[in-house]
Amino acid sequence: MRGMMKAALAVLAMGVLAGCATPQGATIAERQAAVLEMRADTLDALYEIHPIAREQIQNAEGYAVFSNIGINLFLLSTANGFGVVKDSSTGADTFMRMWSGGIGIGLGAKDFRGVFIFTDHDAMKRFVESGWEANAQADAAAKSGEKGGAWAGAIEIAPGIKLYQITETGLALQATIQGTKYWKDDDLS
Repeated sequence: MRGMMKAALAVLAMGVLAGCATPQGATIAERQAAVLEMRADTLDALYEIHPIAREQIQNAEGYAVFSNIGINLFLLSTANGFGVVKDSSTGADTFMRMWSGGIGIGLGAKDFRGVFIFTDHDAMKRFVESGWEANAQADAAAKSGEKGGAWAGAIEIAPGIKLYQITETGLALQATIQGTKYWKDDDLS
């Protein structure tokens, strides 16, 4: 019985911590501004790490930047976040949310950014409209401020979509199978 209570508390704690990933601000305009500021800061960091990413984004059909907080506790993992998709042809921004849950071995928490580069317009449209991704993941990250480091190279996650992941802070060692759902943020759009 104690084991089940501990597991239930762990799952609750993971949900609460992952739920903390929301844009700050009292009004819609302030929350949108916070998301756009996160995007600008993330792109600046990406361009420092991978200068070629600037050219890839400039030549892309569009791109998306997400802020995520992920928690992995023994056999369960979850992540929650927000972001924005930029359509290069129209200049339109679509504000979005994300949630991820999975199973696997791991322990830790990390604050990370994901930059999706869409080289195919239909792939971007599908991402905005249906936004579902299922994946397997294995990583080790240790970073706090300017100390530590994490691998942050682009990977092809689907035809027409590349992903850069940048670890902001955290300590995690994990191997998980996760499902991630991205959807339009009706409160900000």
